[in-house]
Amino acid sequence: MIIVNLRVNFDLLYLYNLNMLTQKYFNMKTCQILHKQLKNLYFHKYNYSKAKDVNIEDNERMTHFGFKEVKESEKAKQVHTVFENIANNYDKMNDIMSLGIHRIWKDIFIQELAPTHGTRLLDCAAGTGDISFRYINFLKNTKNINSVESYVTVCDINEYMLDVGKIRAERLGYTVENNCNIEWKKEDAENLNFPDESFTAYTIAFGIRNVTHIDKVLSEAYRVLKPGGRFLCLEFTHLENDFLQWLYEQYSFQVIPVMGTLVTGKWEPYQYLAESIKKFPKQEDFKHMIDMSGFRNTSYKNLSCGIVAIHSGFKI
Repeated sequence: MIIVNLRVNFDLLYLYNLNMLTQKYFNMKTCQILHKQLKNLYFHKYNYSKAKDVNIEDNERMTHFGFKEVKESEKAKQVHTVFENIANNYDKMNDIMSLGIHRIWKDIFIQELAPTHGTRLLDCAAGTGDISFRYINFLKNTKNINSVESYVTVCDINEYMLDVGKIRAERLGYTVENNCNIEWKKEDAENLNFPDESFTAYTIAFGIRNVTHIDKVLSEAYRVLKPGGRFLCLEFTHLENDFLQWLYEQYSFQVIPVMGTLVTGKWEPYQYLAESIKKFPKQEDFKHMIDMSGFRNTSYKNLSCGIVAIHSGFKI
């Protein structure tokens, strides 16, 4: 009976020392036996519980944040912090780091999209709105024969980037008051709050390498596109020539973080930029991921020898 009671209440009873047990049962030998049994039971439970906690922690999936391995649940927070810290200097640093070439890449990107009047564009991970503004300009320079409305939804998970984009839009005149059908939304590209088949085009430029689950982003892009809709992605990738790739990596890892420090006072965000580019899948591998998400007629076009690539796919 004593053993049974001790098994039921061993967590509490283990707090008593051997002298207290001795006083209760008046038998030192018996108490020593009970104490040993109680100790074994206690530590068996403690170690089992601890092992379960370790297993739970160990079973949480890991992913990369640049070259670091982090928990999947932590990556989005760390990426958010990166862009929060550089939002105010984002556009300036794009010009400095790329020597202005990013503007040409984005112009080619919109020319590749070739939107027509009546297009409903979702510009995802849109940052400060570069692609959306080019989309609006492209349509302004084409005739609207049927007088149909076009729309763009600028979305990003980082409200700081969106705030900078809204200020730019006001300054450049890309507003509803100026007959621009543009709206700004804070959205997670992995879990969009839009109904199925809402858009005729989906763009994402220099954003998909920062997400935790690329496959989820592609799946969401497919879901929100109408049949016949087009997916278009502009992203850093891998150069076709090994020597040029080596030169580019020297520039990315040795020069860009120094530039970032001189202009913004921050090294880490630009070190992450270089590392995230290095970790992004090669062109054929990313094309395969787009295929696996359901898109058809997929293709890619390298720009600047493969520093960046435009990936395309259609929802059939």
